[in-house]
Amino acid sequence: MIKTQNRKAQVQKRHRRIRVKLKGTAEAPRLAVYRSVKHIYAQIIDDVKGVTLVSASSDDKELKAKLAHGGNIEAAKVVGAAIAKRAAKKKITDVVFDRGGFVYHGRVAALAEAAREGGLNF
Repeated sequence: MIKTQNRKAQVQKRHRRIRVKLKGTAEAPRLAVYRSVKHIYAQIIDDVKGVTLVSASSDDKELKAKLAHGGNIEAAKVVGAAIAKRAAKKKITDVVFDRGGFVYHGRVAALAEAAREGGLNF
């Protein structure tokens, strides 16, 4: 249990350090990623207004039906494609990628690649 708390604290510490440099604006909002054991979540956020513009997760009803499990690379790809599609509807093309303190590897990287293929620029 202590090991888990330490790992979570390390992720939060990295995220705070990253957020010093990353700010989402109206021109380039922040694409924030959070991953848990069971699911992966993505939000496009305008930090100036403090508003979430678009969100998608492996826990959404429409995406959950497509997925066998929400905590794997396939789910991350589906969520990345969904966030790009929803952003396109709101005419959002440029974003700043916020990996949320997680290593850019595995599910986080898969989500980012799928979002890029869907039309987001970062």
